[in-house]
Amino acid sequence: MKNEPSQELPRLDLTTFFLSVSASAMQALEESQPDTSMAKHNIDLLELMQEKTKGNRTPEEDQLLTHLLFQLRMSFVQKK
Repeated sequence: MKNEPSQELPRLDLTTFFLSVSASAMQALEESQPDTSMAKHNIDLLELMQEKTKGNRTPEEDQLLTHLLFQLRMSFVQKK
C-alpha cells in the first residue's frame, strides 16, 4: 500500500455541518441537470437543524444559518 499523507479534516462543529449541507444543496442546484429534489432535501435538513438547535447556537451560527437558508431558497426558486 502506498503511504499517502494524511489530510487534516475540518473541525466538527455546527458551522462545518451547516456549510457541508449547504454545499451539497448548491452542488445539486448547479448541475447541468439540477437535482431539485436533492437540493430540497438538504434545505429541509438545514431547516430542521434550525428548529432543533434553536437557543443553542452562537450569534455567528445563527447569522450563518439564516444567510445560507436565504441563499439556498433563492437559488432553489430560480431553478424551479
